[in-house]
Amino acid sequence: MKQIPVAVAHGDGIGPEIMQATLAILRKANAPLDIHEVEIGERVYLQGHTTGIEPATWETLRKTQAFLKAPITTPQGGGFKSLNVTIRTSLGLFANIRPCVSYAPFISTKHPKMDVVIVRENEEDLYAGIEYQQSPHVCESIKLISKEGSEKIIRYAFEYAKAFNRKKVSCFTKDNIMKFSDGLFHKVFDCIAKEYPDIEHEHWIVDIGAAKLADTPEAFDVVVLPNLYGDILSDVAAQISGSVGLAGSANIGAHGAMFEAIHGSAPRRAGKNMANPSGLLHGAILMLQYLGLNTVASNVLNAWLKTIEEGIHTYDIYKENVSKSRVSTHDFAKAVCENLDKKPKHLPVAKPTERAMPSTFAKAQLSMQTKRQLVGVDIFIYDPCSAKALIEKIEKKDFSPFSLERITNRGVKIWPEGLPETVCIEQWRIRFFHQSNCLSKDIHTLLQMLDALGLDCIKTENLYFIGNAPGFSSAEKN
Repeated sequence: MKQIPVAVAHGDGIGPEIMQATLAILRKANAPLDIHEVEIGERVYLQGHTTGIEPATWETLRKTQAFLKAPITTPQGGGFKSLNVTIRTSLGLFANIRPCVSYAPFISTKHPKMDVVIVRENEEDLYAGIEYQQSPHVCESIKLISKEGSEKIIRYAFEYAKAFNRKKVSCFTKDNIMKFSDGLFHKVFDCIAKEYPDIEHEHWIVDIGAAKLADTPEAFDVVVLPNLYGDILSDVAAQISGSVGLAGSANIGAHGAMFEAIHGSAPRRAGKNMANPSGLLHGAILMLQYLGLNTVASNVLNAWLKTIEEGIHTYDIYKENVSKSRVSTHDFAKAVCENLDKKPKHLPVAKPTERAMPSTFAKAQLSMQTKRQLVGVDIFIYDPCSAKALIEKIEKKDFSPFSLERITNRGVKIWPEGLPETVCIEQWRIRFFHQSNCLSKDIHTLLQMLDALGLDCIKTENLYFIGNAPGFSSAEKN
């Protein structure tokens, strides 16, 4: 069989040990992989590369068909960027896939029937990392949700369900509060769901959805979420299935993929030959599925399942009266190798799927309103004064051709008719509507007026009507 080129990084902390164990199992299973080793992580960070990866390494990642990555250590202190986020966004790895399965009764869990796949958006949301400190006491993170990003990840979730014979896709958002950003994600979900009539679909508000997932995970099948919610709930789901240390993760894009364990580098355990390689091995199994090596993938998974039910466990999952022997990293890998071509007796047998994990697929462009009209502006002010003092500065000023609409603080109305009990911080939002056809130069003039009043304008947000609807939230909570 033709060898498939894949990049491999041994990582930091326990990374080299669990990668050695994982590769030993893949070799024993005759996985046709042409390994290209790359170095990333702590040593590269300390050489002065703030992203933890050397420029030349990108070419290896781009030329190989997949990247198997062990955990890395990010040095403490400022100035170091997340390597995972850098790789995901630079290579367009928009989909993060985390299967969370229970292996009861051999691994302790309160949810013995759990089998959930978390599909998390990988490129945008708050993880775009666009942040500002606007004043000494106020910081801002921008939450970006796009139609294109939402469509890619939601369509991927349905395609994954289709490929692996999953019956239902659930969407979690907080669109009862974030009506524009999360509302867009929900709207796209409802549109795409219509294209998959054979797959059940549902939407949950994320807080009650998270509670339901933690309490009754067997009620879910595939769950698709924006980036932040997906990051949090994929760890929750992995932990309640048995252990975060067992779960693997796939990061899929149109032109590449990265596979990893979801746990960290655990430097305190490094060099002790005691770490559990299961998380990275599950990442490798996802890689085999992605590469279309489904028979090899099911063979490796069945060998792992056989090892688990035989009670051959590393320290982290060892339990009296359940486990038979407590083994090292090396001996666990050896046991899995010896169980290749065998099948579990009690746990469900993994069968080769007919389809590979989705990577690319046809998409239909969703039609959404694109006409927009500039109607006003929100101007954010830094001023440590009281609400009363700020109002006295501006309420009687003529701002023509704009009219002063609202003053708010943390989204709560201060003027007109604010309440004296409202606690304010030093950032204020002043909303102006234009009296006719708003132009950019009018906003510049308005800013000059505010500057002449001694007000420190730290940010502006243009207000648009998109089609016939306002493209901005209300300027008040009360």
